[in-house]
Amino acid sequence: MKDIVWDQILSVGVDEIDEDHRKLVNIFNILNHAVVDEESPQYLAAILAELINCTVWHFSHEERLMLKHRYDAIEEHKAEHQELIKSAQELQQEILRANKPMVDEHIEFLERWLTEHILTADLRLGSHLSQVM
Repeated sequence: MKDIVWDQILSVGVDEIDEDHRKLVNIFNILNHAVVDEESPQYLAAILAELINCTVWHFSHEERLMLKHRYDAIEEHKAEHQELIKSAQELQQEILRANKPMVDEHIEFLERWLTEHILTADLRLGSHLSQVM
């Protein structure tokens, strides 16, 4: 599995959101390398927990900006945030229950989980914020 490389395609055009996304991409890449290096399940679980926790914080940050700048699609965006966190937590619980290491399939899921949201909902949000900030 290859790393996610940060580039302009992932930029939503709002520096503070892009900065958050860079951090999330960095944590994802750390997790990806840990899977490739066959690190312990405990270490992988710790990185996944960090990714989820940072994502929860980031979503709160985005939602604050949506409220401040009266984003019309806030409810749909928040619902997507809730679904993304739920799916990541379900993956985390599945891995912890099985006490098995993460595999490429898990990494592929998390890559899509992260990038698809940025490339769809967050680009729409970024477009709105770029106009009003």
